[in-house]
Amino acid sequence: MVPLTVAYPSMAKRHTISVIGDGAMGTVCSIMLAENGHNVRLWSAFAEAAADIAQRRENMIFLPGHRLPEAIEITADDELALAGAELVVSAVPTQYMRTVWIRLRPYCAEDLPICSVAKGIENGTLLRPTQILNDVLGRLENAKVAALSGPSIAPEIARKLPATVVVAGGSQQLAEWIQTLFTRPYFRVYTNPDLVGVEVAGAAKNVVAIAAGIVDGLGLGDNAKAALITRGLAELTRLGSALGAMRETFFGLAGLGDLVTTCISPQGRNRSFGQAIGQGQSMDQALRATRSVVEGVPTTVSLVELARHMDVELPIIQAVHRVLFEGVLPSEAVLELMSRPLKAEG
Repeated sequence: MVPLTVAYPSMAKRHTISVIGDGAMGTVCSIMLAENGHNVRLWSAFAEAAADIAQRRENMIFLPGHRLPEAIEITADDELALAGAELVVSAVPTQYMRTVWIRLRPYCAEDLPICSVAKGIENGTLLRPTQILNDVLGRLENAKVAALSGPSIAPEIARKLPATVVVAGGSQQLAEWIQTLFTRPYFRVYTNPDLVGVEVAGAAKNVVAIAAGIVDGLGLGDNAKAALITRGLAELTRLGSALGAMRETFFGLAGLGDLVTTCISPQGRNRSFGQAIGQGQSMDQALRATRSVVEGVPTTVSLVELARHMDVELPIIQAVHRVLFEGVLPSEAVLELMSRPLKAEG
């Protein structure tokens, strides 16, 4: 933990903030931070993409229709991306974080705070996003990392529709600083002391959202979907508790809030992917239909392995794994879930 005597830069001054990753969430974070008067650098891993965004002042691929303020500098230069930064927002999908941060590591100051907005669990290592950052950067404590999560569909935020999220940091000071940097009239940020719970909830809800999409694709109705969301929340809570998270986190914005949004929104990548699977498409066909990363697919693999290590029962998540990777038909997976031994709800 950061000692209480350590303070972050003044919340009232103009800060230099780097956003790593030019997807929809990275782009909308850049817009909000620029609207709050900060100098923002948006980094793309690809020079052509950076040049196109800079010329158009619009991210035509991931967030079309929303102009980027002039305070946002777009770059693909690794050293420039982090030069003079007081905070970094890591908006790289979980499975690509290690590669990106190994690339950027030579330019990252040891004490530079980083806030992740990724939602996933890394394959193989089973690390959460902030753990990946600490691992790559050789940091032994959580004091300089944070995670911002919750129901936050980027196109809606870009349209300035109301959204509310949470930020959990390795220190309360860091969380409160990020809270102030991000908060807009349409974007309310709460702090949360549970970094583990916020990240586990954000990762696992994507897999339940794939299951919700499968329910939609099969046309199973609202009763089935309500039951799925409710029992899915129980699985998130069970896994999080086994990993040391606070149960309360899963009934808040990072848990229930994000779960509901992801399971019902037509814009949700994971739900839409699941719907395509339920309608008979193969996993490859469903993935090719979007240019965005469907984080729930690789996270399914990680969560099933985590469940095995922790001896935690995750029937819905395990059913999604069987459909995606073991050749089980979606209708068969639903029947298996409905045929499980009867027991009490709690």
